[in-house]
Amino acid sequence: MITGKFPQLRPRRLRKNENIRRMVRETVLTVDDLIYPLFIVEGEGIKEEISSMPGQYRYSIDKIVEEVKEIKELGIPGIILFGIPEEKDELGSDSFSDDGIIQRSIKAIKDAVPEMYIITDVCFCEYTSHGHCGYLKCENGYCDVDNDKTLELLKKQVVSHAKAGADMVAPSGMMDGMIKAIREGLDRAGFTEIPIMSYAAKYASAYYGPFRDAAESTPSFGDRRSYQMDPANINEALREVALDIEEGADIVMVKPALSYMDVIKAVKDTFKYPTAAYNVSGEYSMIKAAALNGWIDERKLVMETLLSMKRAGADLILTYFAKDVAKWLG
Repeated sequence: MITGKFPQLRPRRLRKNENIRRMVRETVLTVDDLIYPLFIVEGEGIKEEISSMPGQYRYSIDKIVEEVKEIKELGIPGIILFGIPEEKDELGSDSFSDDGIIQRSIKAIKDAVPEMYIITDVCFCEYTSHGHCGYLKCENGYCDVDNDKTLELLKKQVVSHAKAGADMVAPSGMMDGMIKAIREGLDRAGFTEIPIMSYAAKYASAYYGPFRDAAESTPSFGDRRSYQMDPANINEALREVALDIEEGADIVMVKPALSYMDVIKAVKDTFKYPTAAYNVSGEYSMIKAAALNGWIDERKLVMETLLSMKRAGADLILTYFAKDVAKWLG
């Protein structure tokens, strides 16, 4: 409890110059905090800019290898992969095929850059013809994702990723019981050392728009509010996180990050558990659009935004700004 007062106490004394500001700084953002998301498509020689995410690209496997080499040189420790198959079906079969786009990408990256830490997004929306995050059940004209049948498909998907060489799996579909099912599937297949980063508190957010363009994953009908969370709820987020920790999650994630820093803080304060935040596509594109119009200082705003996420409690930040930040931190 502070009992003194002005003029004896002058907080500005510790803001006088950059050296003292550095010495008393409470939160520091480093390249070690960053995970870089990448989108992969079929074909060769492809590096296609995503129109709604300036500076981000879809890569063919040969080009993704080149990109990951550059990411490694920048000191970024981890990447998360999103695959876009050439053909989609109702089950999202490419997601658990040993010859799927993600599985081949993992192998190619590990062959070229074995020390890169590869995380795989585990879901079905990029792979299904309907764009939803699991097995679709339709009755009396109403369709929804069948939770328990989807769990069985998730087991197949994570095991295929682990066999290909993934270092970590990150289930994002918000299915009930998904962490328990995935842990059981990995353990039974002998992959007891593969950690799980759960999208534990993933909200049904308008911030995902550019990602759905990038990953070609917009639902063909309806939306995802029957499985993703209501943006109004924070106590529900804490219940979701608690369940995932109990089921075996090694890291829990809050997504999106920018408008949900209260959730990040609540999760970190409540559980004292490794916590990730996803600086999602809409957050990225808003800053990029403003910067391209000359309305903001992009570098300063990006660094302030990511620092705020870390200050809120994020240990890891998934961000499309990772390469830029690594260069700025130098």
